Amino acid sequence: MTSESPRATSASPRARPPAVKVPAGVRASYVVYDRKLGRIVLQREVERTYRSASVVKILLALDYLREHRASAADRDLLGLMLRSSDDKAATEFWRRGGRAEVIRRMVPRVGLTETAPPPSDKPGFWGYTALSAEDVLRTYRYLLEKAPKAHRDFVVGQLRKSTPCGTDGFDQTFGIPSALERPWAVKQGWSGFGTLPAAPCRGGSVQSVAVPDLGLGRPVLHTTGIVADKIVVVLTLQPPGSSFRAASARVTALTRQVYRASTR
Repeated sequence: MTSESPRATSASPRARPPAVKVPAGVRASYVVYDRKLGRIVLQREVERTYRSASVVKILLALDYLREHRASAADRDLLGLMLRSSDDKAATEFWRRGGRAEVIRRMVPRVGLTETAPPPSDKPGFWGYTALSAEDVLRTYRYLLEKAPKAHRDFVVGQLRKSTPCGTDGFDQTFGIPSALERPWAVKQGWSGFGTLPAAPCRGGSVQSVAVPDLGLGRPVLHTTGIVADKIVVVLTLQPPGSSFRAASARVTALTRQVYRASTR
């Protein structure tokens, strides 16, 4: 599905919203859901799958909270994973949850249709989980509408405290945080830009493990979250060799376009 207009089943048959210009060489999928209206107001290629990068950490957190009685230490580690996208924490919860079993449990629980575990030859790489913009929207809706209140309050609370820097030294302020005004709660994702950023984020503390590129030769950069009364998801596959800085600028500009188009 390539139309930028909402599906007939989820949006009113009004005039087509303004076109959103996707940057040259970028593959992009996006969706905006208006929680007040209870419907999608803008979308593009929502069923296309991407490697998740750190966006899967929301599923990791929800699965762990459901399957275990989280200790204070667990909650501290979950918080670091959600706020600062810590990879060591994600690897630990991936291991504790049985790796791909985390995804196999969450798919039916949340009602996901395109999400799948990493390839069988990469079982330890949670960032290789496949997901779509449509499934990320379903994940946020599950979090807000169906997850136990204690789990919802914890996860959303941590996403609202998203730090400017990830623990790997990458800047997390691209996309929603730079393009849109608060209040927002975000989970960002990046992969394929190398182990360390060319220009480390100020205040960053490099301590996480590297999750390597899927081998496709193209980096991914995703911005997702709750923005006031909307859920905004923008997933992108960037041109080969893109710098993190250039990709971040493209995603921020695209996110601004998407949000503006969804409000007209």
